[in-house]
Order: sequence, then C-alpha cells, then structure tokens
Amino acid sequence: MSKGKIVSAEQAVAIIHDGDVLATTGYGGNGTPERLLIALEKRFLDSDSPSNLTLVHSTGQGDGREKGLNHLAHEGLLKRVIGGYFGLTPALEKLISANKIEAYNFPEGCILHLYRAIAAGEPGTFSKVGLGTYVDPRMDGGRLNSATSEELVKLVELEEKEWLFFRAFPINVVFLRGTTADTEGNVTMERESLFLEDLSLAMAAKNSGGYVICQVERIAETGSLRSKEIKIPGIMVDCVVVSEPDHHMQNYGTVYNPALSGELKIPVQSLEPLPLNERKIVARRCAMELRANSVINLGIGMPEGIASVSSEERIYNYITLTTDSGIVGGIPMRGLDLGAAVNTSAVIDHTSSFDFIDGGGLDIAFLGLAQCDRHGNVNASKFGERVVGCGGFINISQNSRKVIFAGTFRSGGLKVSIEEGKLQILQEGKNLKFLKDVEQITFNGKFAMKNKQPVLFITERCVFQLVEDGLELIEIAPGIEIERDILPGMEFSPIINHPKPMKECIFLPETMGLKDQMLGMSLEDRISYNPANNTIYLNFAGLRVRTEKDIADIQEAVEIRMKAVGKRMHSIVNYDSFVCDEDVMDQYADLVKYIDNTYYLSVARYTTSAFLRMKLGRQLDDRHLSPYIYETEKEAKKALVQ
Repeated sequence: MSKGKIVSAEQAVAIIHDGDVLATTGYGGNGTPERLLIALEKRFLDSDSPSNLTLVHSTGQGDGREKGLNHLAHEGLLKRVIGGYFGLTPALEKLISANKIEAYNFPEGCILHLYRAIAAGEPGTFSKVGLGTYVDPRMDGGRLNSATSEELVKLVELEEKEWLFFRAFPINVVFLRGTTADTEGNVTMERESLFLEDLSLAMAAKNSGGYVICQVERIAETGSLRSKEIKIPGIMVDCVVVSEPDHHMQNYGTVYNPALSGELKIPVQSLEPLPLNERKIVARRCAMELRANSVINLGIGMPEGIASVSSEERIYNYITLTTDSGIVGGIPMRGLDLGAAVNTSAVIDHTSSFDFIDGGGLDIAFLGLAQCDRHGNVNASKFGERVVGCGGFINISQNSRKVIFAGTFRSGGLKVSIEEGKLQILQEGKNLKFLKDVEQITFNGKFAMKNKQPVLFITERCVFQLVEDGLELIEIAPGIEIERDILPGMEFSPIINHPKPMKECIFLPETMGLKDQMLGMSLEDRISYNPANNTIYLNFAGLRVRTEKDIADIQEAVEIRMKAVGKRMHSIVNYDSFVCDEDVMDQYADLVKYIDNTYYLSVARYTTSAFLRMKLGRQLDDRHLSPYIYETEKEAKKALVQ
C-alpha cells in the first residue's frame, strides 16, 4: 500500500510556522485530535518553536485537567486565543488571567459560522447573538484581559437593525479528527461520537491557502471507502496521522462505545431516579414547563436532572432533547462523555446545529443559574479570576422561544430537608447568586424583555419571572418564608405581588403524574372566549390528531363553546407543536373549513413550524380559505386587529 498522505505526527506539526493561526476541532474529548496536540507541545518544548501562534476553537476541548488544549498552554507558544469556552482548559485560563496571552471569548455558534464565512471568502459573519452582552463592543467586545486591545467584533446597522460583525481572518493550519482515512486523505467518521465542524474547518483552511492535518485511527486502501460515508474529501486534506489507541479514545471518558457512535441502540428502561433533594426539586419544577412535541435544550449542571425526571415521569418519549454539539433526540451523556448521546434520532454537524438554534428552532432551553441581578441579567462566563467563557450559552439563551435558568438559590454548602411535602433550610449556602449587578453580562434581561421572550428563574425554594421592572417572585416552596429564607439571600428587592405556593407534589417522594398533565389536557380547557373583543382562542399547541374520533371530539368541544356565544366571532388558533397524522389530514382540513364558514368573522392562525405552515396552508388553500399562517402569536393578533 502506498503511504500517500500518511505521515507521522512529528512530520505533520513540522509544517507549522511562527505566527500561524491554528484552529482545532473537538467537543470536550469528543473528536479532539489529542495526538496532534501532544506532538505540537513536544515540538515547542524541545525547540521553542513554533511561537506566537493564534489558537482558535469553538468550544471546550479538554478534560478539565491536562488533556486537549491544555497541551498548548505554554507562554511563548501562544500569542492569542479566540475561543468559545475555557472551562475545560484550566491551563489556558491561567495564562489569560495572568495577562500572558491576548484572549477573546466569542459565542460558540458565532465562531462556527465564522469558519463557514472564511471558507466562502466572505469578510466575516453577521449575528444578533451577543448584543447587550460582554461580546458587544459597547461593553468588552469579547476581550478577556488588559493584554487584549484589538477590536475583532464591530457594531453595525443593517436594514435598520443592530448586528454584530465578526471579522474573518485567514486560517493557516487546522487539526481535525476522523476514524478511517485512505491514502489519498479521504476521511470517514463511523466510530466518532460527533461530526462537529471538521468539514467547515477543512474548507476554511484550504481556501485560506492553509494546511489541513487529520488524525485517524486506521488506514484503508484507496477507493475502498464508500463515497457517501466520506465526511472530509481528500482534496481538502494535506496529511493524515494514524494515532495510537491511547490518544484516540472516543472521548476522555470512554475508550469506545458503539452506542455513542450510533452503531447500535442500547436498552434503556429508565434513567436512575434522582434522590429527593434540592437538585430534584429544581428539576421537577423545570419539568412542569415541558410541553408535548417540544424541542428542548438542556444545559450543563442542574438542568441535566430534567432528563432523569422526564424518564421517571414517563414523558421522555413525548419531547425531543437536543445538544448544541449536533445531537437530536436520545439521552445526552454527562461528565467526560458530555456532548455525546446514546439512542439518538439523528446527529448533525456542529455548525448546522447552531443554524437551527440561532434561527429559533428551540421551544425551550434550560440553562444553569450562576449569577442573576436586579435587571434579570445572568452571568455564566466569568467569576472572579475564573474565565470559563460562554460556549453556546448566548446563542441558546437569546434565541430559544422560552428560557429557564435553573439552580439552587444559594451555593456553597447548602443543606436542606424535605419532609411531609415541606422544604426546610438546614444550612444556608455561603455564596449569593441574586446580586445587585452581575460580574459579566452573558444574558441581557432588558434585551429579552424587548423581544418579549418568556424568562423564568427556578430555584429549590422559589420561582421568579422576568418582567419589565425586574424580577417578580411568583412562587414559594411550602415551608419557606419570604422574610426569613428569600430576602436575606438577595442584594436587591424583588417585585412581590401575591406569589403562589409551588405545587406540593414537587416535594413528595412519589411521581408527580406529569404524563397525565401533559397529555390529558381536556379540549374544553383549550378553548377560551373573550367577550370584550369577541375573540375565541383555540390552544391546539402540542395536540396530536390521530383518528376520525379525535376530529369528532374537537368538533363537538368547539361547537358547544361557539354555540353558547350565540354569534359570529374572531378567532386565534395556536398550532405550535400540533401534529395531525397524514391519513386524517383531509378530514381535519374539512372541519377547519366548516368551522370557518359557520362561526368566524375572521381568523388568524400561527405556529413556529415552517413545515406545518406549508402543510396546513396548502390544505386551506385547496378549500378556498386564507392559507397564510403566522409564525408568532404577536403577528396573529396584529393581523386580526387589522
């Protein structure tokens, strides 16, 4: 077999010159080219070369100790880093905090889209992500220390709206990873847990006149790989390095598990139930916000428990969990396996995942609650000397239709007891989370209010919602007193207007019956009439229509209410996450036409699903009804008024 493009790791990294821009792929330990990073570190330690590199990476690539990008954390080797997340690379954090290197932290999705812009020869990428946060040049412009002065992001106005412009730059070298390569450099990823941004990065480097190095675990004869399985074409790969197994684990927690690469599905009866403690209380209250057929993102930390509660409550199959790494469906992993998942429905590339996120594809996101202030701003990126970075936090929090921040009310030694459905604080946490002002703005509360984004803050003892004037206390756990257990733990006074008790079932050992609540909402409860504006509201969100009996039940419930009104009316219909099986779609559309012609003065329908807008719109058009379906409730209400 001809060696072709196959070289040693030492030969591969010898191509790197002083001052080069090096971009690397990986998500934690998933897809991280460990062997190449080790080889580059050894070259520098042996020869002080190369030096003054600019390192670019979209998210955390490390194990929180010494692996991954920690190998490159040497003064002199790096001049600048442009990264999405540093929480897994403490050695890099140390250099940044000590002003030893220039450092920028940009949102994960913005860096990924910047790769694509570089590949396409564009001057950069435009994004609304980061407006009103520390990424905004009116604040820090993403700069992390005083050693960093150059502006890499600009505020611009386009079509009378504000945007952030992230400037493109040439990429000289990229480190990628795959499973198998042939001698011409064609690369497949059959044993990898994620596809990541490898293709975008390869294109960015090649079209910058740069060099592409790919680490693999095995070599195949040229022409033997199936063309549709090749993820990186050989024309975009300059050389291939075969790694030893120790440096090509599936991730830093798993040597190899075929379930993580989607080669098989494992039997999963249920996730291990969480013990009834403060973490489960938060996860349970969060789970009450779930709706059938919704697309969910779970953040790191406290939100991870929502998957366990969903399994325990038997609602897991009625929602779709996703991660920003490209996972759709299945069970997301934790710890050193973070980013991967088992029993997935699909795995897409990292960059496309953020197309979906930035475009508003997530129904609801659950993210960690580290610091929150009187304006509803949240800090998830900088804590004293720790510079962890935002990762995908800003993309996800700004663009989800609803966002919930979840965590304990205080941190650092909190101890509670839960008995007879009541919560008691045995020992308070040392650290306050609800501050007058956060250290750094990773989520902007006023920006969220301007965009009418629903925002909740869920803790073990109370729930806040974001309103125009700040945080409003809306729920209190049984056993908790506002003056004793809440106000002393806040540097500001929340708005208090008759808060309700949190549901008792959250604090009892038995399951809460969420499945019945999620699926058992009666048709009668989905219909409401406002005589002031003569408008009937049909909340069909999450409704599944499977049979002709379902259609008959809908007709009966709707007609009873409409006949009781006794006159024609306006109507707004919510079709978010609505599903109608194909074999009864015609009958359902006939019912819609009948109701329109019999009872409505006017009607406006809305759903965030582009597919449903097209599918149902076509059925309405065929029946000579207005086919236009709005994307939001706000648009529907405005249209109805007009």
